[in-house]
Amino acid sequence: MKSDSVKCAGLATSIALATCLTSVLAGGNSSTERNSSTVPVSLTVAREGGNESSPLLYGVMFEVMITNLTKIFQGDGGIHGQVLQNNGFQGTSLGLTAYAPVGDVNIFQDTSKPVSKAITSSLNVEVPDGVTNYVGFANTGYNGIPVTGATYNCSFWMMGNYSGTINLQLVGSHSGSVYADHNLTVKSTDSKFTEFKTRFNTTYTPKGDNEWHLTFDGSKVAGSSLNFGLIQLFPPTFKGRENGLRDDIATFLDEVNPAFLRFPGGNNIEGLQVDSRWKWNTTIGPVVERPGRESDWFYPNTDALGLDEYLWWCEDMNMAPLLAVWSGKSYGDILSGPDLEPFVEDTMNEMEYLFGDPSTHYGKLRAQNGRKDPWKVDLIEIGNEDDLTGGCETYPDRFNQLYKAIHDKYPHITIIASHGNYSCLPSPLPKDVIIDLHLYRAPDDFVKLFDQFDNQPRNQSVMVGEFGCRNTTAERGVSWPYMQGSCSEAVYMIGMERNSDIVKMATYAPLIQHFGFDNWTPTLYGFDSAPDSITPTVSYFVQKMFASNKGDTILPVHSSTGFGPVYWVASKTGSQYYLKLANYGPEQQTVKVSIPGTKTGKLEMLAGPKYQGDTPYNVQIQTVTTSIFNGQGNYSISMDPWAVAVLAVS
Repeated sequence: MKSDSVKCAGLATSIALATCLTSVLAGGNSSTERNSSTVPVSLTVAREGGNESSPLLYGVMFEVMITNLTKIFQGDGGIHGQVLQNNGFQGTSLGLTAYAPVGDVNIFQDTSKPVSKAITSSLNVEVPDGVTNYVGFANTGYNGIPVTGATYNCSFWMMGNYSGTINLQLVGSHSGSVYADHNLTVKSTDSKFTEFKTRFNTTYTPKGDNEWHLTFDGSKVAGSSLNFGLIQLFPPTFKGRENGLRDDIATFLDEVNPAFLRFPGGNNIEGLQVDSRWKWNTTIGPVVERPGRESDWFYPNTDALGLDEYLWWCEDMNMAPLLAVWSGKSYGDILSGPDLEPFVEDTMNEMEYLFGDPSTHYGKLRAQNGRKDPWKVDLIEIGNEDDLTGGCETYPDRFNQLYKAIHDKYPHITIIASHGNYSCLPSPLPKDVIIDLHLYRAPDDFVKLFDQFDNQPRNQSVMVGEFGCRNTTAERGVSWPYMQGSCSEAVYMIGMERNSDIVKMATYAPLIQHFGFDNWTPTLYGFDSAPDSITPTVSYFVQKMFASNKGDTILPVHSSTGFGPVYWVASKTGSQYYLKLANYGPEQQTVKVSIPGTKTGKLEMLAGPKYQGDTPYNVQIQTVTTSIFNGQGNYSISMDPWAVAVLAVS
């Protein structure tokens, strides 16, 4: 066992040193050994000293993903606002998924009549002779369509000889109830596709099993056919953005107060093959010019949520963008050296698109796409998990190729390496490069990592690019976050925040899931096609509490005992003080807190039984906020087992 002086070595001016010495002097054990005593824990928060905390500490990571070949739908069918599934027939696996005939018609995917060079097929609606009523087709969305009572935007492309009325409806799939009924007059020819746009009002329904119908006067088409392509239906979008995010799902995320967004993944950027990687230049411009692609998980991404949409998302939520660029590694092949150079050039074209003056080729393209001013992007990650799937040996050279190209032209950008395995990193690693750690752990294992960063070199910055407590045990199955797991995440985050002079960023992952499809655990929150279905998890509340209550300086804390089962970190901004607490244990704990000079504030508390959490449509555990006043700056906090709390006073 190390001596006490060695245990605290290497922390220098870090607050970790002050807390470590406090624990040692109090006779405490190491941070992963828990004190089972229920004697009150006394904490005195110093008003001065400590170390600077990263302003970007808590963010979110977005990944278009599935697990076990089953979709989660985080982008298409998720936070992206367009609610019709398979609307452009992109990819190779969906066929007529989500489509159905309405009336006496035959429908099929028609590759002979592409809508554009990118959208390479359309829906042919064939009308038999003798039809006299309105006929057409339906789209059932992603296990239904939300009908919120708001005004919806709709568009579609059409080819074929038809002049007259198109009827659009939103209809209950089982009830037959009509929640929207709208007519528009169109004139279409068989020489080319024409786009039609309209808006219509809806009537609210709490049910999600609804479908969208497009019908037309069959008597005018009998014995012939019409083609329709790239149909789009948008409920209200976040900040009213065209081709934007679904407002209710995005607003729920905005309330977490994330400081940055890591995008577009994750594995999403890599590709099953080199040619199916995420290509920035096929995700920009009009949606009709975006081909989409078969994703890494064998279902198509439309890429309607593209590079600019991610960046507008960041701007609208006041998040710093963290953009990943392709590093040469796909699941099918890995390119390095001269073979990587054309892709380095492609990355530099992407940089010009982000930062270039409108007089440059790609800067002009950005302006044409609606953004005249350069995008503000200060964080670039090179690849994703390049220490895995065969990427280790070549990553040092691949990293250096991309690093040099980007850093030489844009020295203001902070570069992030895609992992923290030093055997797969350049040696030496260029100054100011951040390493990216990904951790999915069982609860006790997260708590064991509480002091992971206490003795790390203070000159090596870290991002925890993915983390979350997973429960996949046979007796409990794949389940949503529960209090023990979310409490362990809080313990780990307290450890990160204590060391947020070097831990610059952290992202819980994955972000969201659609209830209608098998899920990965964990996620922050979920939803389905019912408009009031959004359900937070207990981990959502932990992330919201931590991200919304963080100072810019981490403060020393003098304690009467060592860490465990109670864990803590204190910070301040100006005269506002924050103390985060977690009780990772089965017994109630009393914490006596002294923050001299403070008088009033609030206490936020999240607590519940060890294996209980919030489940779809059923929020049983949520944050409880209590106002607090004490003229002497002394506070007594009673923490239930498996509880997380934040004291914010001034």
